[in-house]
Amino acid sequence: MLIVAPDIEVLVRFGRALADPIRCRILLALRQAPAYPADLADALGVSRTRLSNHLACLRDCGLVVTVPDGRRTRYELADERLGHALDDLRTAVVAVETDRTCPDAETKGCC
Repeated sequence: MLIVAPDIEVLVRFGRALADPIRCRILLALRQAPAYPADLADALGVSRTRLSNHLACLRDCGLVVTVPDGRRTRYELADERLGHALDDLRTAVVAVETDRTCPDAETKGCC
C-alpha cells in the first residue's frame, strides 16, 4: 500500500536524491524519457553496479518507479510533475558569490 509522505519528508527525500551528481544526471535523463538501467549506465558513463545503487536510492526516495517490460525492467519518474519540478529547480536563479563558499562546506559537505 502506498501512502503520501508529509510535506517536509517529501522535501527531505528530494534533497537526498539531488545531493549526488549521478542521481541528478539520472533524474534529468529520465525527465527526457523512461530508460533501461544498461542504457542509462552507458549514457552516463558509470558502471552498472554503481547505477543500480543510485537507482535503488531514487526508488527508496519515491522519485522513480520500475515498470516490467518483458524480461527487462524500465525506470521512469514516479510522477510527471517531477520533470517539471526538476526544470524549475534547474532554471531557478541561485545567487552565488564565486569567491565564497558556505562556512560549513568542509565539515558538512555543502556548496
